[in-house]
Formats: sequence, structure tokens, C-alpha cells
Amino acid sequence: MNNQEIIALTDQYLMQTYARFPVAFVKGEGCYLWDGDGKKYLDCLGGIAVNALGHSHPEIVKVLTEQARTLMHTSNLYYTEPQARLAKLLCENSFADRVFFCNSGAEANEAAVKLARIWGKYSGKPDRYEVLTVKQSFHGRTLAMIAATGQDKVKQGFDPLPEGFRTVEFHDLEVMTQAVGPKTCAILVEPVLGEGGILFHSEEYLKGLRKLCDDRELLLIFDEIQSGMGRTGRLWAHENYGVTPDILTTAKALGTGLPIGACLAREEVASAFKAGSHATTFGGNPLVCAVAEKFLQILLQPGFLEGVRQVGEYFLSGLKNLQESHDKVEAVRGQGMMLGATLSVAARPVVDHALAKGLIINAPQEKVLRFVPPLILTKEQVDTGLEILSEVL
Repeated sequence: MNNQEIIALTDQYLMQTYARFPVAFVKGEGCYLWDGDGKKYLDCLGGIAVNALGHSHPEIVKVLTEQARTLMHTSNLYYTEPQARLAKLLCENSFADRVFFCNSGAEANEAAVKLARIWGKYSGKPDRYEVLTVKQSFHGRTLAMIAATGQDKVKQGFDPLPEGFRTVEFHDLEVMTQAVGPKTCAILVEPVLGEGGILFHSEEYLKGLRKLCDDRELLLIFDEIQSGMGRTGRLWAHENYGVTPDILTTAKALGTGLPIGACLAREEVASAFKAGSHATTFGGNPLVCAVAEKFLQILLQPGFLEGVRQVGEYFLSGLKNLQESHDKVEAVRGQGMMLGATLSVAARPVVDHALAKGLIINAPQEKVLRFVPPLILTKEQVDTGLEILSEVL
């Protein structure tokens, strides 16, 4: 099928929940995609920070194929080896002692909030259930997570939303401190706000949140669904700041294209979950866990994350050069392969023209461009992408 045939079939039968670009992708390899008409594109969006090893990585394809032939699903009523191995690998390379596997970032955040609430009950704080979040944040599309999200645009039409969430000003420690009340059990923040426009909290702010949670006996939850898994040049984004949470959520890149999410926690907190407290049918099945384990093994190979940092710095430097040569670029920022550019004009037309020229990026906010490419992107590919972007600007 060509582009138009795929688009027509999609528009006829799918619910219209996405403002899709008029392109249908049919093949991917490395950092490139091809559409139904045979056109080639440089992918600097990576499935929105999902395809961390690019498309059809040979080692991932091999593991996926072997595991599909062996065992795909049994349900979590039984033990499976890939799930156990992945849990061990995640805990050995994080602050956490326990993991809960699910299918997405929103589900991982749901698990984190449920864990925080039940922890409050079991730790002698039965009246504490409220979770504080910040404006411009994004935590998922379930009803509870749009209630937690600090962007009104995702909440329109879904009232009444679940109670128990309160949003305060972005990056204001004093306001956050004043917001803590007798019902507060946790603070949920993204170390780097992806959908909010690639916004970075400072080390001072995150350390202030850690102290606030310690002083008030609250849990600190980091949403690293987009910023984790090597995206910022470290395995976890919070490693850049020297701040450790009590609970962490991750997803997106963990399955390198397959649906998996994870909620990680310290033993003291994780023990609040008992048999029957939380569950999922598909979460952590052998197929996705085998793939996620292989991805983590590749990510943790000596030099891999250093390479992400080096190419990321090169990409950021190139964006700064664009800023100097194009007055439409007001600011650029980034860590590793998580970069953004604020424009003085609407970003969507820039995204559209870039796509027409074979470059895939997107605009999470009205005047912000986002670059979250595969972590295997090369400097030569960075140059190609920047050259296209410069032409578009």
C-alpha cells in the first residue's frame, strides 16, 4: 500500500484521536524511515524517545525472534525467566530494590501513585493521599494522570477528574513547600519535562525537593518515562543532579518499540504492595522483557553512554550555531539526546516543512521544537539534520 491508501484506510476505521502527519511509514533501519511512497527520512524524533537503538536493530530483532519462538505470554499468575532477569538488571543499575512491570508510562505513573497512597496507609499516615505536581508537566493520558498533568489542554472535556492531585508553579521551591499540606503524601516531577517543551529543573531545585520530602516524610517520585534509559547521557536523568527518588517510573525507550513500563522503588516503600494490591495482564511478559533486557545490556556497554553525551553535545553546539544565524531561534537547551529549541514563531510549520525535506522532528509546545533521536545517531547525521533545519528556518 502507498501513503494515500494507508491514510484512507486509517481515516475510515480508526477513532480520530490523533492529528497525524500525511505520511505512512512502512520500513525502518537505523536512524532512517521510509514511507509508503518510498521516500527516506532522517528520524530525529525516535518514536518520541522510544526507538533508542533506532529501527530494526539486529540484536533486538534476533532476541525478539528467538523469544517469540520460545514463549510470548503466560500471565503474571506464573513466574517467567525474562521478567526475573530484567528486574534484576534494573535494580542492580538503580537505587531501587523492587520493580513492577506494566505496559506504558501512564500505567507506570498510576502504579507509582497507588504505591504512594498505600505506603501512606501502611506507614501510619492514613489521611495522606494527595500528590503534588508542577505546571507544564505531562504524566500520561489516563483519567488519573491527566488530573496529575500540569497542562489544561489534555483535561478539556473530561471533567470531573479524579481528586487527589494539586499542581503548583514550575520550578518554584518556595511555592512547592507552601503547597505541602496535611493530606500530601508525595511529590511527582519529571527531572526533565519532555512534553512541557524540554524544560530542565536545576540541581538546587531537585535537591530542595529531596530535603522537603525528607523533612515532611513525603515520597519523592521521579517520572523518567521520557528522560530515562540513557536519554540524557546517563542511564537515569536524576544521576545528572545527584538526587535519588523513592519511586521512579520509566517506559518509552525501555522496550525500544515494544510496550513496557516499570515502576521502581526502595524496599521500604515497595513492601506496601501486597498480593492483589496491583496487577496487569500483559505487563512484563516474556517477549517484551527479553527485548528490554537486551536493550539495557547494550546501553550499559562500556562507552555507549559516553558516546550519547558526545554526540548530544555536538548536536547542542550545532543548535547554538543555528541560534546565532537565525533570528527565529530564541533559545536552545539539552542534555545528551534530549534537546529543545524555542522559536519566536509557531513551531508546527517548521516541523511540516522539515518533514517535507526528509527530517522528522516535532513540536511539543506551540513555539518549541523537540529533538529526541535514536541514541545511535552519528555526528554526520546530526549535520544532515541541522542542514535541513537551517534551510527550513
